[in-house]
Amino acid sequence: MRYVISFFILAVIALTVGTGIFVVDQRQYAIVFAMGEVKEIIDEPGLYFKLPTPFQNVLFLDKRILSTVTHEPDRIITAEKMNILVDSYVKWRIVDPRLFFVSFGGDEQRTQDRMAQIVKAALNDEITKRTVSEVIAGDRNQLLSAVKNKMANETRHIGVEIIDVRLKRVDYVDQINSSVFERMKSERTRVANELRSIGEAESEKIRADADKQKTVILAEAFRDAEKIKGEGDARASRIYANAFSKNPEFYRFYRSLEAYRESFKNKKDILVVDPSSEFFHYMKHPKGAK
Repeated sequence: MRYVISFFILAVIALTVGTGIFVVDQRQYAIVFAMGEVKEIIDEPGLYFKLPTPFQNVLFLDKRILSTVTHEPDRIITAEKMNILVDSYVKWRIVDPRLFFVSFGGDEQRTQDRMAQIVKAALNDEITKRTVSEVIAGDRNQLLSAVKNKMANETRHIGVEIIDVRLKRVDYVDQINSSVFERMKSERTRVANELRSIGEAESEKIRADADKQKTVILAEAFRDAEKIKGEGDARASRIYANAFSKNPEFYRFYRSLEAYRESFKNKKDILVVDPSSEFFHYMKHPKGAK
């Protein structure tokens, strides 16, 4: 019986010592509380002691930078009353474990839900002051800085410090996307038609100028050709005149031969001429006798 009692006492002592010792990691806070009341906050790593459970309990909180990511984009209205979808994430950490425990009781899901609400409210407040172009193509750092400051004012009362806020994606809702694409398509079509019209006008202008130049060139070429031809004919006439003036009878004879050649070129031709006419003079008088 004595041995049984001794064993029971040793077991109770071992259980008491085992539940009274705990280790705090460098990545954690430790909150010692009893009956729901916070007794001590430990933020340094090491080996610590407490009263055995259930007299005192320990809750560990993460010291590291944590993230809250929106799984579904938030629908927010801009200054021109257009709906956009905003996908964001927040980096934060616990700086006051007591306030954090009082606010959320160590419930991680409650913490994430609350952080999502805070970032959505801050984004909504800032984006409703801006147009779509200012949100998408404006000074993004200014927008995020304003959101971060607004969130910092809210989270200061729950023991949380906001490290960073970022937007992963900003997009139109499906209905607006369709209208935007249609407007972009119409605008591109208008620009294409305008450029096509300008191109056609320039084409007609170039074609008309080319036709004009062609006409001028052909006219000038014909003028020059006629001038050269005229000069050649005049020079030939002078040469003929000079040559034939030396023997007028030979000239008349030569011209008559040319006339005969042209007249009797085709055997099928029929020529009705008076045999006594002047045309046959050199056939009757080859030597030119009259």
